[in-house]
Amino acid sequence: MNTKRLVRCALVAALYVVLCLALAPFSYGAVQVRLAEMLCLLPVFGPEYILAVTLGCFLSNLLGSTLVDVVFGTCATLLACLVTYLVRNVRACGLAIPAALPPILFNALIVGALELTFFLPGVTGSLALAGWNALTVAIGEVISCGILGVALVKLIEKNHGLRRLFCE
Repeated sequence: MNTKRLVRCALVAALYVVLCLALAPFSYGAVQVRLAEMLCLLPVFGPEYILAVTLGCFLSNLLGSTLVDVVFGTCATLLACLVTYLVRNVRACGLAIPAALPPILFNALIVGALELTFFLPGVTGSLALAGWNALTVAIGEVISCGILGVALVKLIEKNHGLRRLFCE
């Protein structure tokens, strides 16, 4: 990894943390819209963003959430970014919609259905609660990744200056 890519990774990780902490009431909990998750689509532009977004998620969970979220949330983000990278060239109607599906699905299942239902202290888990938590997390992910993340990818792809900044 060259210096330029390393600096980009650090900036993306820092941006993820700042967005989460600045918008903390919306970034954590069973009903959340973590706007920083739109950055999960950046692996469309290169594998270095897998590390950047995963590090940002780890740090934001470490600083603003629980140890359980550090483990489960970071795992969900890592898996989401890896699969997003694998589908980076797939488009639906000219949009990176397929790249938004891994963060939506992994976070709904790992964070929503597992972490929030069965691993938080004081919560008695059930299948109904797992389904509800998965749904609420998925809705937040659809907003942050399916709408904002896809729009971010389109913006970077269409703007020469942003493309140079994120892709070269």
